[in-house]
Amino acid sequence: MAEEKVKGPASYFPTIEKTYGRPIAEWKALVRARQPAKHMELVAMLKDEHGMGHGHANAIVAHVLAEDKG
Repeated sequence: MAEEKVKGPASYFPTIEKTYGRPIAEWKALVRARQPAKHMELVAMLKDEHGMGHGHANAIVAHVLAEDKG
């Protein structure tokens, strides 16, 4: 059986780790440390404070919020 391809926000994770040099767990912890906050406030924090591109920041925030929603 073929390996299932990663979909959704997590599909960006290998590129995010390679581009910004930090594991996804660290990025997720940064987002969680700033909660409660609105989605776009968290995206802006990653962009402004860590130089992350919009798509990558949005992917991490969306993933964290979906995980925490349960």
